[in-house]
Order: sequence, then structure tokens, then C-alpha cells
Amino acid sequence: MFHTSYIEISKKAYKNNIRYLKKIIGKDAIFSSVIKGNAYGHGVENIIPMAEESGIRHFSVFSAKEALDAHKVIKNGSRIMIMGLLDDEEMEWAIENDIEFFVFDWCRLEQAVATAKLMGKKARIHIEAETGFNRTGFDYENIRDLIDYLKQEQEHYIFQGLCTHYAGAESLANYLRIKNQISKFRQFNRYFTRHDLQPALRHTACSAAALTYPNTIMDMVRFGISQYGFWPSPETHMFRFRKDSKDTNPLKRLLSWKSKVMVVKTVEPGNFIGYGSSFLANKRMKIAIIPVGYANGFSRALSNTGRVLIRGRRVSVIGTVTMNTMTVNVTDIPNVERGDEVVIIGKQKRLSISISSFCEMSEQLNYQLLTRLPQDIPRVIVQ
Repeated sequence: MFHTSYIEISKKAYKNNIRYLKKIIGKDAIFSSVIKGNAYGHGVENIIPMAEESGIRHFSVFSAKEALDAHKVIKNGSRIMIMGLLDDEEMEWAIENDIEFFVFDWCRLEQAVATAKLMGKKARIHIEAETGFNRTGFDYENIRDLIDYLKQEQEHYIFQGLCTHYAGAESLANYLRIKNQISKFRQFNRYFTRHDLQPALRHTACSAAALTYPNTIMDMVRFGISQYGFWPSPETHMFRFRKDSKDTNPLKRLLSWKSKVMVVKTVEPGNFIGYGSSFLANKRMKIAIIPVGYANGFSRALSNTGRVLIRGRRVSVIGTVTMNTMTVNVTDIPNVERGDEVVIIGKQKRLSISISSFCEMSEQLNYQLLTRLPQDIPRVIVQ
């Protein structure tokens, strides 16, 4: 087998999520599948084929490296869009392969135009507007110079999109800030329209914005965390629950993480278990060693607090989580033996351990935990 744990990816759950999200944005908006961070830990080689089966033909990544990984997998004429890092030396590759990319400062815009001129091929650019996130994007104060330059160099690019990103649409605390960003983007859009520069697409919404601010659903939506079955926040979930009261949770988790029992042994009372003295056996205990530790993505913060499922029962992690192993207390579970299935995240019989509860125990966000799952853990597609 050559692995100590594996991850199952549910095709049925993924298709369910895509149907639900497509219903929200309507038939006219393009669904862009955000696959940065190795498809939020699910594996681009797994998600892209399932997405294409579901009719998705547009993928968003952060960097040229991620675009290259996606480019090796896509079929059916699907498009790729880089939202973040694209070095000057990668620009030619992007243009040659019709990779779309955000342009958010003068350096990148001038480099895109210069490279397109040299190649005799148009760059596919998305102009990013700074609307209040204060990370990347052109400031409105410079829009006149931007318009003049774009008109002057119009033959060297395809104006693929006008876009922005919202600063925390998943939280009601940011409501006023998001509303101001929406207004600012409309201001950008009006200015471009008045000066006869029409993008093929206008897109501003990520998962959180699309789910809670319907007016942000424009020509395209960039769906990240929600397509994998996770709500951007409890507030987002509650908002949709009011809208979709027939189903308390229409999004289904794709990911299950499983391992197996490596060793079962007995420890007499009065003995410490594992490194140091963080856990003392106060009675005769039966313990199981699981070959998953912090090197495999199971946080050391889960020492003496984590839970896993064995034989349909929830069992406690005891002692310190090590680089490659954890120890669990199976004293009250009869007949536990080497090779028994261990569910770290997912369902077993009637019980489940969700990513959310796992994150609460380790004080990580869904996003953090998913993207930190090592890429060398095998991902297996299940129905």
C-alpha cells in the first residue's frame, strides 16, 4: 500500500454541491472553480475531471505553478485564470497557452503588453479594481491614466474581465465595508463603460459573496470553499438556511481521511504514555497506535484532546501527538485489533468527525487544515 493514511473524495457529494451552487447563480453566470492550494487539499487531479464532468469550463488558481499543474489535467477546452503570482519570465508561457491572468499594477500591465508585442499574440487580461480590500488592484484615482494606456495598447490584449475581491464577505461585521466595495466597483464599471472599454466578464463574487450578497453575482462567480462542501462561515450558512429552509445543509463534504490501527497493547496503571509526562494511566488501559502524526497533517495541538473513530466509537487521543504517530484509548472497545479502520475525518457507522469539529479542536480554520493536508497522502475517488 505504501501509505499510512488515505483520503477519500466523494464524487456524489461534489456533483450535489455544483448543482446547488449553479442554482444560486443562475444559468447565465459562469462557474469558475477555484482550485488553488491543491484544490483546497482535495487534489487538482481529482477535482478538475469531476468539475468538467459537471459542465465547468473555467478554473481559478493563485500562481503560474498552479496554472501549470491545472494545465496538465484540463480537457474539453477549459480555461485557466491566474489571480495572483505571475513572474515576468512566466508571462510568455501564460500568453502562449491562453492562460488568463489578473492585472493589478502597472508593472504587470506593461509586462503583459510588452510580451504580447514580442510574441505577436494577445494577452488575456482581467483588470483588478482596488475597491477597499487594500491588497492588490488599481486605485480609482489612477483610472484616467489606466484607461488611456488600455486604449493606446488595445490591439495587444483581450479585455477578458473587470474584477475585484471582497474583504470578508463571510462576516456580518464587514457588512458596511462590503457594501462600500460594491459601490466602488460599480463606479469603476461605469467609468470603463463610458470610455468604451467593455470587459467580456465582470466578476467580483467568491463563495461568501455569492451566498450572502446576490447583487455580487455578475457574469462569473469564483467558487472556492463552498464547492468542496464547506460554508465560508456559520453566518453564511445561517443566511442560506433562511433562504433554503427545506434542507439545513445542502452542501455535502467531499473529504474523508482514514488510516488503520498499527499496534494494540496494554499499559499498566501508574505508567506514562508517550513522550514526556502529559498522560498518566490511572488504570489498566488498552491503547492503539495509529501511524498518523503532525508530519501527516494531524496537529500536535490535538495531543490529549483529539478524537478519532474506531469500530463505530469515538475514542480519545492520549499523550503527545508525535511526528508520525498518535496514541488512542481503546480500553472500552472490545476486540480492537491491528488493521482496524480509523476515521480521522468523516463517518463511521452512526458517528462522524467533521472538518469543523476537527478545526475547533486544533484552532485552525477549515481553509488552513484542508490546504495543509500533505500532498503525498493518496486521494481516492469514491462514488
